[in-house]
Amino acid sequence: MDRNQEAINLMKEQKYEEAAEIFNKVIDENPKDPLGYINFGNLLLHVNDLERAQRFFEKAIELDEHAATAYYGLGNVYYEESVYPKAQENFQKAIDIGLVEADVYFMLGMTFYHEEHFKLALPYLLRATELDPDDEEVLFQYGLTLAQSDHIKDAKTVFENVLKLEDQHSDAHYNLGVIAIYDENLSDALVHFEKALEIQPEHTLAANGKSQIEELLNNTDM
Repeated sequence: MDRNQEAINLMKEQKYEEAAEIFNKVIDENPKDPLGYINFGNLLLHVNDLERAQRFFEKAIELDEHAATAYYGLGNVYYEESVYPKAQENFQKAIDIGLVEADVYFMLGMTFYHEEHFKLALPYLLRATELDPDDEEVLFQYGLTLAQSDHIKDAKTVFENVLKLEDQHSDAHYNLGVIAIYDENLSDALVHFEKALEIQPEHTLAANGKSQIEELLNNTDM
């Protein structure tokens, strides 16, 4: 087995020290190969050692300015630090070089989401759903961004699709409940809030929504 792959497998098993030892050997044996630095950077990012991760990604870029995954890794460092403009710059660079993966589009979209530039986030999140249509969390964030951009009908369809992938997604039920209120369909809203609470009993927003709907329905019955 390739040493890099061996170390990546160890990372998946949460054996980070063993993985680090192998990555160190890979770098010692191939100091001009950016892949070792990228993989070690990913490990450091995974254990939240952001400062060192940044240095490893920057070293990889120094060795190969077209190393798209190094820019992606660097973008993740800035994302974790909430330095969203720098994260955007690096994610976009990775895409420009040729990285065509759902994750990079998703992360780029999320940088705009956190800046509340919802309409700017939409095309990137849409592209992420196209590249990985079976990832319910990517799809959910796309739906949330549609809702924040006042595309309520489209958001409803997306949340329904989330539930087709994961019927225990409490937040999708909650947001469908909110949309049902928007559509003045209180009975559907109650069903979704109750389902969200069945899945996640501590879902505070769903609990508040449920009590408000019940109060409205009780007042209507009086």
